Amino acid sequence: MIKKFLNYRFLLIAGAVLLGLIIFKWYSNRELVEQIDQEEVVIDSTEVAQVHLKYGFPIEEFSVETNKVKRNHSLSTILRQYDVSFGTIDNIARKAKKVFNVRRIKSGHEYSVLFTKDSLKTPEYFIYENTPVEYIVFDLRDTLDVFKGEKEIIKYRKQIKGSIESSLWNAMVEANSDPLLSIELSDIYAWTIDFFGIGKGDQFNVIYEESYVDDKPIHQIKVIAANFVHHNSDNYAFAFVEGDKEGYFDEEGKSLQKAFLKAPLRYSRISSKFSNNRYHPVLKRYRAHHGVDYAAPTGTPVHTIGDGVITKRGYQANGGGNYLTIKHNSVYTTTYMHLSRFAKKMNTGTRVKQGETIGYVGATGLATGPHLDFRVYKNGTPINPLNMKSPPVSPVKEENVLRYKQEMEKLMQELNPKEAITLE
Repeated sequence: MIKKFLNYRFLLIAGAVLLGLIIFKWYSNRELVEQIDQEEVVIDSTEVAQVHLKYGFPIEEFSVETNKVKRNHSLSTILRQYDVSFGTIDNIARKAKKVFNVRRIKSGHEYSVLFTKDSLKTPEYFIYENTPVEYIVFDLRDTLDVFKGEKEIIKYRKQIKGSIESSLWNAMVEANSDPLLSIELSDIYAWTIDFFGIGKGDQFNVIYEESYVDDKPIHQIKVIAANFVHHNSDNYAFAFVEGDKEGYFDEEGKSLQKAFLKAPLRYSRISSKFSNNRYHPVLKRYRAHHGVDYAAPTGTPVHTIGDGVITKRGYQANGGGNYLTIKHNSVYTTTYMHLSRFAKKMNTGTRVKQGETIGYVGATGLATGPHLDFRVYKNGTPINPLNMKSPPVSPVKEENVLRYKQEMEKLMQELNPKEAITLE
């Protein structure tokens, strides 16, 4: 009986020792695996951190030379500087035909050449920066290939406030903002504010996105929200997307786009207003001037203020010189006079779209200098273009009103942190 008990006791002890060994080995292996995994993760992350890409290449693996295209330099001229053979240049130019026309390489644009790091310093890639974003890669190795690439665009959200002392352009410069923003604002408010009439005391408050590449602005700006105070009146604009279309709407959800633009050209000044008795500088007598004269350099593009059909195109030797008349609807027509020339395909019967270039400022006919004589007729009677009221296009769609309200109120709070305007 005692002997049997001792045998059982021995078996229990032996089992416990064996189980302990198994558990110890399992934990040891687990710690070893975790240690290996951790070491592998550290090694991998270190390798990724050390790779610096430029134009999609691990740039440290090459010797790099960067220059700008000189005047009258071509692909051949540039590559011959790096001893690339004429045969290779001819073949790579042929390869490029479906990707990029090498004859469009322009002076002033930057390019880089990637060489091998050995003593031979063989050129392997030629990269031409076609735009601030797009670049063309010419693979000069035996494979000979050409393809396009794009740099990463980083967008920064900004806000700018200011007052106008002389012009909106100068106000942007003084506020250390890209003057291009003034062009964006003039486009957004083209239907509601006459930018030829803005002046000292007007104010602006704009939230916008500016695009950067390689830490440099590329002059791509998108206005998200704005308030332009003109003659002490607020003029709000909020960007809003409906389906595949984006537009700008006011705080009530009404579109800022109207049937007609406020002016038929940019960057000008009004040299003569609508009058029933104006002194004509050429004829030296008083007569009616049923239009608005915009003084601008010869060649300044002239845009139609609305959709329509060209009903007249011609030349008036004793008056308007080269002119176009556009019928917009059953009520309104517009005439553009003293043009230096017409835009291509602008003939009688041609349909035009709002903002489309129809001609260019000149001094044809009776004119002392280059300007546009712009006239508007309502039911055949001339009216003052500066006083013309234009009906708005469709407001925010009913099914999108709630979403617009939510987005608009957030932007309104950013523009005016202490105020809030709600959409009924």
